[in-house]
Amino acid sequence: MINIAAAHKVYNKGKANQVNAVNGIDLFIPDGQFVVIVGSNGSGKSTLLNLIAGSVLPTSGTISIDGEDVTKLPDYNRSQWIARVFQNPLSGTASELSILNNFRLAAIRTGAKGLTIGINEAFKQKVKTTIATLGMGLENKLEQPMGTLSGGQRQALTLLMSVMDTCKILLLDEPTAALDPRSADVVMRTAQKLTEEFKLTTILITHNLKDAYNYGNRVIQMAEGVIIKDLDIHHKSKLKQADLFDWFG
Repeated sequence: MINIAAAHKVYNKGKANQVNAVNGIDLFIPDGQFVVIVGSNGSGKSTLLNLIAGSVLPTSGTISIDGEDVTKLPDYNRSQWIARVFQNPLSGTASELSILNNFRLAAIRTGAKGLTIGINEAFKQKVKTTIATLGMGLENKLEQPMGTLSGGQRQALTLLMSVMDTCKILLLDEPTAALDPRSADVVMRTAQKLTEEFKLTTILITHNLKDAYNYGNRVIQMAEGVIIKDLDIHHKSKLKQADLFDWFG
């Protein structure tokens, strides 16, 4: 679970260009929830995700994961809990390395680093079986450099890599914004499948309310650094997609 209490994030504090990106947010996210955060540019949603990830630290307030205070822990110390997929497909993979070696790096993300240790036939088969679930035909191209793949292929593989090592929280930072509709659909369906299979707590930032309805079970809207709407959409039989558009439109 994630618990955020009275979190503030101020950039350039005390200066003429001071920005109050997050303003006293209280937020509790239980285990296994698929939370979608929406809001216009500058609403604070990316800063909130960065606070959870540890990419930036709060100016004040506290953040805890599974009851442990992580407020002052940077992102690399939170990797035992958190995996993240960024908007840019190039951000989550090493272009010059093969698909297999990228997966090996992901598998030892929280441990000692080394490419050759553990790359045996059993590991190759595990990677091959995992990649086959995408239906992209990449399972027979494990030695192909990651940099030769399309953005959609890389983003889908990045998602699979996120669960190769210990992970309880999956952060998705507009993961389909740079993708074509077909690739975006594969990425979102994969995210939903992984969330359910591994019982992940998933937080998605998106401008796509259709994806919010189809994949989320809770939608949060932010504006000017605060949460202005928080809607449980777990029981979709009682909520039509049009209702969601009206609510957050």
